Amino acid sequence: MAAIIKTAEEIEKMRVAGKLAADVLTMITPHVKKGVTTDELNTLCHDYIVNVQGAVPAPLNYGHPPFPKSICTSVNHVICHGIPSDKKLKDGDTLNIDVTVIKDGYHGDTSKMFVVGKPSILAERLIRVTQECLYNAIKLVKPGTTLGDIGHACQQHAEKHNYSIVREYCGHGIGAGFHEDPQIVHYGKPGTGETIEAGMCFTIEPMVNAGKRYSKLLPDQWTVVTKDRSLSAQWEHTLLVTENGVEILTLRDEEDLPRVISHTS
Repeated sequence: MAAIIKTAEEIEKMRVAGKLAADVLTMITPHVKKGVTTDELNTLCHDYIVNVQGAVPAPLNYGHPPFPKSICTSVNHVICHGIPSDKKLKDGDTLNIDVTVIKDGYHGDTSKMFVVGKPSILAERLIRVTQECLYNAIKLVKPGTTLGDIGHACQQHAEKHNYSIVREYCGHGIGAGFHEDPQIVHYGKPGTGETIEAGMCFTIEPMVNAGKRYSKLLPDQWTVVTKDRSLSAQWEHTLLVTENGVEILTLRDEEDLPRVISHTS
């Protein structure tokens, strides 16, 4: 299966969906604090997506078995797809909130790391390095780059800090479908894999563990944890490949990164 090259009209819809997804993370940020439950955060996000944005939360009832909530909340050693629950957040907890909205039939998908109270030095460093993995990879995106180049950028930066990259879960093409081709793995060799073309939309979402890379799927068939119970972190953006670089469709105002990166040389 080949990647779907987006039309100008589809790109406009992707921009709208991306902005809405980013806005959900901005909206929820002040609510992430000690004593709140991830289910309460889910309710706030759901109501905002449906009632304020007039959009649809893509995770709700997605997949088999159907995902029961509107966002993913992955706490501490949960790698991804954590299901919001009535467990309260406590001081020092790390949390990834992963948001995907559908507007006019198109998806925007993004995630961000949060810390409750004061983070440990280990958590702070893991979160920072994981975000750097994402940013390093984004800066390489342009027509002619390969998926191996992107994977290598994430893997090399994580391993340089003695962390490990999760291999069982990856980024993906996105558009009218939540998960389209190609798969974007976060490890690899430069110059290998599919070549990126203008008009492609996909996510990069490195999952980085403080310990070993191995993961385990819990009996709920969704929650993925580190096998050694080490901390895990993840950041995600939805990207559009332009004629000479990349546009970050889910960029938030708080981020120190240009929305459009051009490689004109």
